[in-house]
This record gives sequence, structure tokens and C-alpha cells, in this order.
Amino acid sequence: VVAMAAEQRQELGRLSALAVYRRVAGAGRMERRRRAAPLPAGRKRAKARLRGGRARGSGSEPEAPPPAAPPSRVELPVETPVDPRPEAAAAAGPDAKPRGGPKAMRGGPKAMPSGPRPAEEDGSGVSGGGVSGGDVSGGVVSGGVVSGRGVSGRGVSGGCVSRGGVSGGGVFGGGVSELLRQLARLEDSRQRAAELFRWMLAPVAPAEFLGRHWERAPLLVRRGDPGYYAGLFSTADFDAALREGEIHFGTHLDVTSYAEGMRETHNPSGRALPAVVWDFYQNGCSLRLLCPQAFSPTVWHFLSILQEQFGSMAGANTYLTPPGTQGFAPHYDDIEAFVLQLEGKKHWRVYKPRTDAEVLPQFSSANLTQAELGEPVLETVLEAGDLLYFPRGFIHQGDCLPDAHSLHITVSSYQRNSWGDFLEKLIPAALQMALEEDVEYRRGLPMDYLQYMGVANSDKVDARRTAFVEKVQSLIKKLIDYAPIDAAVDQRAKSFLHDCLPPVLTPSEKAQSVYGFPARWQDGGPCNVDILITKDTQVRLLRHGIVRLCNEEAGVMLYYTTENSRVYHKEEPKFLELDPEYTDSIEFLLSSYPNHVSVDNLPCETLEEKISLATLLFERGILTTKKPLAHV
Repeated sequence: VVAMAAEQRQELGRLSALAVYRRVAGAGRMERRRRAAPLPAGRKRAKARLRGGRARGSGSEPEAPPPAAPPSRVELPVETPVDPRPEAAAAAGPDAKPRGGPKAMRGGPKAMPSGPRPAEEDGSGVSGGGVSGGDVSGGVVSGGVVSGRGVSGRGVSGGCVSRGGVSGGGVFGGGVSELLRQLARLEDSRQRAAELFRWMLAPVAPAEFLGRHWERAPLLVRRGDPGYYAGLFSTADFDAALREGEIHFGTHLDVTSYAEGMRETHNPSGRALPAVVWDFYQNGCSLRLLCPQAFSPTVWHFLSILQEQFGSMAGANTYLTPPGTQGFAPHYDDIEAFVLQLEGKKHWRVYKPRTDAEVLPQFSSANLTQAELGEPVLETVLEAGDLLYFPRGFIHQGDCLPDAHSLHITVSSYQRNSWGDFLEKLIPAALQMALEEDVEYRRGLPMDYLQYMGVANSDKVDARRTAFVEKVQSLIKKLIDYAPIDAAVDQRAKSFLHDCLPPVLTPSEKAQSVYGFPARWQDGGPCNVDILITKDTQVRLLRHGIVRLCNEEAGVMLYYTTENSRVYHKEEPKFLELDPEYTDSIEFLLSSYPNHVSVDNLPCETLEEKISLATLLFERGILTTKKPLAHV
């Protein structure tokens, strides 16, 4: 027995990590994709009640959407740089268009594998998906190849902030890091989000994208600029995360392969050590990092801005695929996917939904076979600097060409963010209110209704059936009168705030917030501890989208994101329970943003209440001051 064990150890020592895994787990182990569960609600809160003061009393039909655009390609000539000077922009004429600008599980150290299911294929799910390769079949944007819009830099075209926007057409030598620094100069977080979205789509204008492609049709942007996404994430960052972060197989990293129609996951247990991970890669396995925002400050910063544009969780996965391999089977996902090609290149095929039921689906599909696909509506090779977008429900698959590896990040959003998902919350609440307030909903059903209703009786002509159906229709129509629409929207917003990444502070924001407050231990005791807010202190919200007022059964709650984790739902929702007299002040701060207001202008009854509220919000990181409160 001892001799046999020694012989087995010698044999295993000659095998790759992939071979060892297959020997232990069985070569036929195939991943069965599960339907994504709805985002967990979570009800436990950490209370922080502000006390003091007396309580006071407190359309038209939508237009038809434009027809969906065919799959489109935008190609940018790198030999046409754009002059960033204002006079050059003016000379270009009115038609010149400057370039500007989730279901990712937020894993990370000690992250639990809960929350939205990660994207399956290179470019779907909360992150993942993509297509790259030759040409687009089916259509063009603005007549085909777009030229003269000069994406010849590495960031927001123009490289400068002028009068409220990142605009122009120059070059950012610092790539995405420089882009984020430029965006930080914008005072309004909503404008930062809009400009980042514009940059991600450039040169396609956001209005054109939303009108022709969003939830309708794929879009391919070929920029011819390998450095466009420089600094966002790289294979060097991937390697550093393996060496420095607590990355674990299954929780944060998936090892996958797809060959001869078989999709396999090869995750061992435990920490993903570099020697093991790179051995898997060397033997033809793809590596999916489920949580780059937990390990990369740049990805965290990028997504924390973009989430305010979507009003829905923005997530990401990264995918590293060896040359000549494919990591995932064809499938569709339940999110809107933006595939940003970071390194190398990848061949992609995208297929339209096969049935009406697969258009904008609530859940992702199982792995599909090649025989189920039909002809692609888009087939291309995505190269570094390019962008591919496709809506949920579009089947996709990507494979590496023999001569290059591929690294891409998929930014995604809009999982379970449809009208139907909203109504799932609204209708039960409306029915509950109707039951409480209207006796018609509490009256008993007819004694004999079982005799003439039901599928077995559906073909019968009976006046009682007609009366029963008309009664149901009447009660359903009347239900809208009891629908707490605004309250249901607030509950959706509360869930979104729980999903959000915490904000990334600029150096000046940190100095003007509690995070830069100079309290410390010095000379045998604490110093600079007192937060001295006065009636003349100028304050404002840190971000517009970091708070939400909700009037709930337990009272008035102010939910906020500043204490969230980079790990998805690692923390319970954070809130302050406020007395009703403070709601006007919160609304005042929201309406005043991004301007600073003096504490004395808060609409509270007494100066003590104004200072108490401002101090509490400052301590939670929700408010910043115009000038630092203390200097060391």
C-alpha cells in the first residue's frame, strides 16, 4: 500500500494542475448553470437615530420607441488626431462630435458566494461576454465607418475639463487613471457619471446609443487605439491580485474550459495561488475573476461612478483566455453587457434571441449547443481598445485566435431592473392597501364558483362565468387607485443603494470629510477630536446618489452608501432613523446639490437641530464641508 501511494504521488507530481483536478474530480464534471436568484432584500439595519426637537406635520401616453438598429460597427482611424483647441472645434462646424466621456458578484476577501450569479461566458452576466473579429453583418452606424472623430488618445477626448464637462479631442497620456482624475474635477457626481458613460461609448453619442441599441441591438466600436483603456486592468494587475489578495477558487476565481461541446469548471478548493492558477492557464484554461473591483482600486473607482448613470448596480468580471482556446459555451444572460477589450484579441459571434420569450429575459440561459444557434447577426474580432455591447437575451460566444491571448472586462448592469420586477413589488403592496381600505376586496367569493370556473369549465357559456370575470377585471382595474407607486420606487432605490459600491473620494473630498479629519492619538492622549460645525459652516452632500429617504412603517429612514463594502452585500443596508422634522432638511440638501449651503439655512426649527443634523451626517461621511474643519 505504501509503495502504491508513493507511486501515485510520483505520477501526480508529473501532471499539470488541470490533470490533477480532473483525476480528483472526474473528467466529466460539467458546470450546470443555475438561474439567477433575485437580489436578496435584507432587513436588518444598524440604527442611528437623531433625536431632539418636536415633530411637525409633515401623464400622457408614451411615444413608441424607435426601431432597433441592426448590429452596427463604428471604426475609427487612428491617423486622424483631433485638435483639442476650442478654435479648432469651432472650425470643425456644427456636425463635429467630440468624444467624451452589472451581474457581477462582488467577491473579495472573505466574500460569500451569494448575490447575483456571475456572468457565464466571456461577457455577460454581471460581467462577461463579448464578440470580436472580422466584420459586422447587418448594418452600419451613420452610414458605416465613422471618421474624423479622432479617438487617438487614452481617455476622454480633449483631456481637459471646460465649463462643466470633459470635452475636446486630445490625448490622455495617463489612460484611465488620468480620465478619472479629470472627471474628479467635475463638481456634480451625476455629470461625472454621464461623462464616463459618454467616454465608454465614444464616438457614438449616448442619445444615439440609447435610441437605437439599448435593449435592442448589438453595437461594435472599433477604435484602432490599443491604449484606450490603459490603466483600467491588465494581466499584471491580475497577477498582482493573485500574489497580494486573498483570492479563492470558486468565490473569486473560476477556472473554465470549453472543448468538443463540453463546458467544464476546474475549481480546486482553497486559495488561488499563482503557481496553480498559471499552470491551469498554461494548459488551456480560461480564468474568470468575479470581483475585480474588490482587488483593483481603478475598477472600483470606475464602477462607483458609472453606477450613478445606470441607477442600477454596475458590476464587472474579467476574463483571461489562452491563445487558441474557448472558455465558455454559447449562452445568453440577464444583463446589459459592455465588453471592453483590454489586451490581445478575441473572435466573437453574437446571435439574436431565438424566440419572443428570450427577448430581454429575466434569467440567464443554460449552456447551449452549436446546433441550437443558427447564423450570427454579428461576427468580429475584438482588439484592444474596442467595445462591444449586446443586450440581455442575445446569445454569444467568444474564442481566442491561435496567435494571441485575450483579456477583457465586461461591465454590466440592469439585472432584474424591468417594469415587471417593479410591479412584482408594487402589486402586492397595492393589494394589501386595498384589502385594508376597501370592503369590496374583503367580500366572499360566490358559494358555487367552483362549479362554473376553472380550466375544465372554460368552454362553457354561462352568465355566472361572465359576471365572475367582469368582477375580477373590475377589482384589478380599481387596484391602481391603491398602488403606492412612489413608496415602491423608494424601496427599489433602497435595494439599489445596498448594491452600490462605496464612493471613491478625491484628495480634496477626503480633506473636507470625516475620512480626512485629523483626530489622532498624540502626546499621551487623543487630539483634534471635536467636530466643530457651526451655523456658518458650508456643507453639501458627498454625492447626489448616496442617500435615499424612505417613509416606512417603522419611521423615516435615510439609507446611504458611504459605509458599503467593495464586496457585494458584505454589509447590511446602512441607514439613519430620523425624526420627521428633519426630512425637509434632507430634501433641501438634495435639491441644493452640488452647491454648498450654510448649516444655518437648513430648514430645522432650532439652531441646535441644524447643527445636530449636520454633525450626524458629517460623521457618516454623507456631508462634506467647503473647507476642512480642522488643520494639523
